Amino acid sequence: MKQILIALDYNPTARKVAESGFEMAKAMGAHVTLLHVLVAPEMYAGVYGDMGVWQINAIDQVEAFKNIETASQSFLEKAKKHLGAKSIDTLLKEGDIAQIILQTATETKSECIVMGSHSSKWLENILLGSVTEDVLRKTDIPMFIVPTKKMD
Repeated sequence: MKQILIALDYNPTARKVAESGFEMAKAMGAHVTLLHVLVAPEMYAGVYGDMGVWQINAIDQVEAFKNIETASQSFLEKAKKHLGAKSIDTLLKEGDIAQIILQTATETKSECIVMGSHSSKWLENILLGSVTEDVLRKTDIPMFIVPTKKMD
């Protein structure tokens, strides 16, 4: 493999996903692209508020999105620095998460997609599905799924 796409979200387990995917890429001598997909600002409210990025109710949607974009790019740069390889590319895109991951994998000619599998409430999975599962169902590109479920 020569190109690996690692899709990251703001979940605290993203570090494990990035490290696992990068170790695999390093072992294969593959190039890495880190991707974060932006969604509507209201999706970040509460969930990522502890990152000190913004207060969604205190500013308008446009300003909120600018803050999210800036914070997300910083997040990717910090992940790149943590992994310690200047050759890593970072991409920040906007849209439907699964669709953007699939498009980016094709655009970058990725031969593997690395994603985490978060533990979710069973009802959410039934009603909404998971992004990782959606990508898995729609791709013919091999995937490396990093289990990130917390052990009790």
